[in-house]
Amino acid sequence: MNKNKLTSAKIKLYSVISIVLLVLADQIIKLFVDMYLKPVGSVPVIYKILQLSYYENDGAMMGMMSGKTVTMTVLAVICLGVIAFVIFSGKVKFGVDYCCIVLMMSGGLGNIIDRIFRGYVIDYIEVLFVDFYIFNFADCLVTCAAILMICNQIYEIAKERKAKKEKAADD
Repeated sequence: MNKNKLTSAKIKLYSVISIVLLVLADQIIKLFVDMYLKPVGSVPVIYKILQLSYYENDGAMMGMMSGKTVTMTVLAVICLGVIAFVIFSGKVKFGVDYCCIVLMMSGGLGNIIDRIFRGYVIDYIEVLFVDFYIFNFADCLVTCAAILMICNQIYEIAKERKAKKEKAADD
């Protein structure tokens, strides 16, 4: 028996630890942003490319549903409930998609904590060379996970098609 084998229980434990650590990182960053960036407003990081700017977002991504904090919180709780079910149900095998779901859960929890305890989400990363919205670490987790999941699905579809073509050629 392989002692290094990842059991379902270990995977779930590692998932919970990862979620807690990522949410903690998000909340610590937001605490520092609230303490040190809020009083000054903005701080350039890379001239005309990137700056840190304090912003209180009471809506969804890109300012949609502004002022609908309760609605956004309820929707987020429902989404996180579905994600938690997926993580702990065993419906998704451990792999890229599973890791993406953990990242999405982490980002979602980070922002929902803000909505519940502050009434808004603290955003602070501002890209200057394009007209883009201000976002935060939790948003990055969700966005990167979604992009990675889409790329993985495209890869899996391409791999499956290639295998079918090879099988058809062998027949």
